[in-house]
Amino acid sequence: MREQLLALKEEVSKALGSATTDQELDKLRTRYLGRKGPLTTILRGMKDLPEQERPVLGNLANQIKQELTGLLDDRREKIRDEERIRKLEQEQIDISLPGRRAARGVYHPLTIVTREIIAIFQGMGFEVVEGPEVELDFYNFEALNFPQDHPARDMQDTFYVAEDVVLRTHTSNVQIHTMKARTPPFRVIAPGKVYRCDSDTTHSPMFHQVEGFLVDRDVSFSQLKGVLTVFCQALFSPDVPLRFRPSYFPFTEPSAEVDIGCFLCKGTGCRVCSQTGWLEILGSGMIHPEVFRAVGYDPDTYTGFAFGAGIERIAMLKYGIDDIRLFFENDQRFLQQF
Repeated sequence: MREQLLALKEEVSKALGSATTDQELDKLRTRYLGRKGPLTTILRGMKDLPEQERPVLGNLANQIKQELTGLLDDRREKIRDEERIRKLEQEQIDISLPGRRAARGVYHPLTIVTREIIAIFQGMGFEVVEGPEVELDFYNFEALNFPQDHPARDMQDTFYVAEDVVLRTHTSNVQIHTMKARTPPFRVIAPGKVYRCDSDTTHSPMFHQVEGFLVDRDVSFSQLKGVLTVFCQALFSPDVPLRFRPSYFPFTEPSAEVDIGCFLCKGTGCRVCSQTGWLEILGSGMIHPEVFRAVGYDPDTYTGFAFGAGIERIAMLKYGIDDIRLFFENDQRFLQQF
């Protein structure tokens, strides 16, 4: 039996040398040390040995079993080390190669222009306020001095949610909310989305406006001109020419459209400015006394001015874009330019 045990140890040692995977080692363990393996068979035959030989051969058998188990474990660890080395050699990283940068997003051109507008007016002390996009007729029309038969109330211009509920057609509704909630003086700008039933290359059913207004005692039209001059020069160019043309808005009196000199043709006339040399940029005026009365202000005590501009129009002028629909198509080729 001693010879059988020593021969078994030699046989297993040789077999381990040819094993190269965990699966092969598992098969060897089952073959030699399993319940039907030769070592188990030898141990079962111990009962047939003379009583005086059993302790010596039993110790030898246990010793060989421990040695074989150790050899199997050592071989397994060696195989795993070799596998790790092989993987490292195959999957090695060349740290001298340039890194792969993640693609960076860019701000939408409307976001860029909106932030620039906000920064300019905040520099003049204006506060940013937001208002509801689904609005009562009172705030969107009635309090802003729109007569019942005004064309802007027509279904062709306004999206009606209910008889007296609309999607706001301008951000001027923020004027009414602010004036009903506060006591002058204050100066506010209100950027946001507005909605109208219109769609072509220069109009969109949803677009963005920025409304601005200032209310205090003894506010004059010259102050309005000063604020808008600073704004246009900061937004476009320090030497951009401005002109104020008489106009009409229900909620301002007097009212004026503001034009800037065409920066493409420098006033000589081109296709963009329709050969006039001027580009319309925004509407403005002194807040109408009826608007003050609608919010409970005394028009003999308080005066103010208001102005509004389409953010898409400003962006189209700044970037030379001729189709407003490009802002909403999410074409990466277009957006990546900004």
